[in-house]
Formats: sequence, C-alpha cells, structure tokens
Amino acid sequence: MGANDMYSGSRFCGAVQFTVTGAPAAMGYCHCQSCRHWSAGPVNAFTLWQPGALKVTQGAERIGTYNKTPTSYRKWCRQCGGHLFTEHPTMGLTDVYAAMLPTLKFEPGVHVHYQESVLRIHDGVTKMRDMPGEMGGSGEVLAD
Repeated sequence: MGANDMYSGSRFCGAVQFTVTGAPAAMGYCHCQSCRHWSAGPVNAFTLWQPGALKVTQGAERIGTYNKTPTSYRKWCRQCGGHLFTEHPTMGLTDVYAAMLPTLKFEPGVHVHYQESVLRIHDGVTKMRDMPGEMGGSGEVLAD
C-alpha cells in the first residue's frame, strides 16, 4: 500500500461510488455496541483514512448522515440503505468499512472496544479494552 494506491468502492445498489487513495492510517475490528448495532453484526471491520483520501465520485446527493453521538457521523446510501463510511471528527479520521473496498488487502492490526465483544476472536491481534491512548482511550491491552 503506497501513497499513490487507489481503491474503489460502491454501495450495494451502485448509486454511490467513491475512491480512497494512499494507505489507511489503521485497520482492525471494532466491537463496540454502537458499531455492532449499526452494522447489524457481531463485529465491524474498519479501515481508517485521512479525510482527504476519500473522494465521492458519484451519488454524493444520495448520501445520508446519522449522528447518534458527536464523535461519529455515520454515512449511508439513501437509495438502498446500505452503510458507506463514518467520519470521526474528534480523531480526524474517516472509517471506510473494509467490506466496501474489495481490492484492499485487509490486514487488521488491532481490536478496539474488545471489553464489549460478543464474539471472541483468537487471532493473535492486539485486543484493546477501549481505544489506543493516542486516540483518546486508556491504551489498556487485554489478553487474547
């Protein structure tokens, strides 16, 4: 993953299309209740990018936003209802869900909010109680 690499993504219906350029700042899994409820799954695979790396190339007018908290601006397609990405203004990063980038080699480096996990994953990847310290969390690592 280099500075000039580009990955394309689109929503289930194809109405919204986008690209991300460069390399993600981080990749991993989130186990928090909010992400689980939003994704309707036991865990959410994320890729975090600098906001300028994301460019919506089609269907920007079809993107809806939902804010449950001021730390997450969840984006979804108004045509099919599918989830696209989440802006995290307090972190200065945008989460593009890993499933939205089919050609990106997903290499998870961390599990966050693992204390909320409903699906234990024994993969040898670092498990954080909440978030890394540099992202405002405790930085506490849990046993695999």
